Amino acid sequence: MRKIEICCGSVDDVIAARFGGAIRVELCAATDLGGVTPSAGLIVGALREKGEMQVHVLVRPRPGDFVYDRAEVSTMEADIAAAREAGADGVVIGALTPAGELDMPVMQRLLKAAEGMNVTFHRAFDETAHPEKVLEQLIELGISRVLTSGGKPGAFQGLPLLRRLVHKGGDRIIVMPGAGINPVNIKEIEAITGAREFHSTATDKGEVRAVSPLFGQRPLSTRCELVRALVGE
Repeated sequence: MRKIEICCGSVDDVIAARFGGAIRVELCAATDLGGVTPSAGLIVGALREKGEMQVHVLVRPRPGDFVYDRAEVSTMEADIAAAREAGADGVVIGALTPAGELDMPVMQRLLKAAEGMNVTFHRAFDETAHPEKVLEQLIELGISRVLTSGGKPGAFQGLPLLRRLVHKGGDRIIVMPGAGINPVNIKEIEAITGAREFHSTATDKGEVRAVSPLFGQRPLSTRCELVRALVGE
């Protein structure tokens, strides 16, 4: 069976991921915006329902780019501390310079705050100017895994770079393809890249969602049956 991480925006999503056989969830809010830091209540609820899964908390103070000012970095440090205090297994972080390089001073601050926790570098990686160089920097920093679509909107389009990154990372870091991964394409992505872990929302894009006239649609829900299909049961 494949190792699958599910991006979850609610406690119900966490439950679906658990019963579908996921090994881990990335917990976030505002999934339609690429995800931001979840609330304290959502973290507590996810940890209550996680079963044998790990819960990694996304630490991203806002949508948009990954260039952060001093106040935003302080906010992320506090959010990491709160996730640790709640009992989260890990955090998902990332910070870049305006030139698309890894922001080493910010990353060092965030990693100090996350000391002892499992750390994933998120899809800020897909906006880096020199991905293979940044991969080596992440390895030097001791980061466990990187979530990437190979610099493209979806992992299937980014297969050439994903394959190189998986090979380059070897046993030093887990390169985890994500974005657009579904039960139809995961076997091909797995075969071409040699990746060991995969990231997905496991949602049905045709789902009919409740709509507020002022505030838009509800987020898509994780589907247990889609998680099972991704795992390969």
